[in-house]
Amino acid sequence: MDPLSDILSLMKPRNLLAAGFEAGGDWAVRFPESRGNIKSGAVVSGACWLSVDGLPDPVRLETGDCFLLPTGRSFSLASDLAIGSAIEPMDAQHVFPRVRRGGVAALNEGRDVSLVSSRFALEGPQAGMLLRLLPPLVHIRRGAETAMLCWSTERMMQELRDGRPGSFLVVQYLAHMMLVQALRLHLSGAGQGVGWFFALADRQMNTALEAMHAEPAHRWSVEELAARAGMSRSAFAARFRATVGTPPMEYLTRWRMHLGADRLAHSRESIASVALALGYRSESAFSIAFKRVMGSSPRRYAGTTSNGA
Repeated sequence: MDPLSDILSLMKPRNLLAAGFEAGGDWAVRFPESRGNIKSGAVVSGACWLSVDGLPDPVRLETGDCFLLPTGRSFSLASDLAIGSAIEPMDAQHVFPRVRRGGVAALNEGRDVSLVSSRFALEGPQAGMLLRLLPPLVHIRRGAETAMLCWSTERMMQELRDGRPGSFLVVQYLAHMMLVQALRLHLSGAGQGVGWFFALADRQMNTALEAMHAEPAHRWSVEELAARAGMSRSAFAARFRATVGTPPMEYLTRWRMHLGADRLAHSRESIASVALALGYRSESAFSIAFKRVMGSSPRRYAGTTSNGA
């Protein structure tokens, strides 16, 4: 798999909620904080205003727009900015009581605006690899590159309205597709930044990251990775650190430890077996690296995650 797919797979995003929303007239709805979750939404038709707690400026959402709230901040949606400040917003828990497992909630009569939304829970320490690189609000405006996202949005609303056999599973797949596509679009328009996520937009750095992710147990050297990227050793090392934020070998070690943590948490493999699979010749060498990166020994980590399962 590619690095973004690898890391999203390790985070095992679970769609906790997928629902539709339709409203007419004057309205305002407030959504509570969902710490540790990613909230996503998209406008199927119409327009409304989004206000996110802690951010100074509301955002107008129009047909085809999508938004992500990576840190799960509380937020409000309203038909108009003046309405949002003039009336007490309704609590979302009163608007969506019957659509926890899918469906479309309605507020007032008419379909001046319709939206679909999903909420994802992320698992394990790998979530930080992505979330700390994303802003509190990602707003993706409809454009030439959003055709797939718009199709997914419209298809999800149709599935939620119709409630046909198998619709719950279809909605789950569409929600995951929308999440990945939104991250892709954000990456393509995010500009420069520091971190593995932004490095994916750099062809040469992405080549090196793909190599490490494809063969994490390989005894990579900076020289070999530089050759893969078609660069000199010094130029590669400097650019990798500038774009990813860490030296190549440190990134490789951290990636190996995240893979090891996932195996320890979700399999019955021994520590020695995990160490060997990740390129370590001894359990002790793996344990030292694991404790440095993950903050606990492999044995303690495996015991903690199994007890919490």
